[in-house]
Amino acid sequence: DVQLQASGGGLVQAGGSLRLSCAASGFTFDDNAIGWFRQAPGKEREGVSCFNSFTNTTYYADFVTGRATISRDNAKNTVYLQMISLRPEDTAVYYCATDPFAVSCRPDLYEYWGQGTLVTVSS
Repeated sequence: DVQLQASGGGLVQAGGSLRLSCAASGFTFDDNAIGWFRQAPGKEREGVSCFNSFTNTTYYADFVTGRATISRDNAKNTVYLQMISLRPEDTAVYYCATDPFAVSCRPDLYEYWGQGTLVTVSS
């Protein structure tokens, strides 16, 4: 079974940084696209950063470009999202997700989701 466990969220002041972790099992990173998504209260879920193994490309949403880095540790089956210069508008529940066929960072293309971790950025 595919399982994803996100962690690392918390309360941080504006300008601060966080590293989110997503522990994965039941699949290999080389066979799947994997990404980070977020959903703020009252808003739709949106892609933050995704890595596509098939095209060997990495996507960053405009709102995090230059402030986020997605990385993975194959030995630990873990994907990370390092975020710096956090802003109050980054406040959201952050999810990791994976799919063997996703070719972009659109949330509707991803079948398997973790439970989410809350990031709150205070001003």
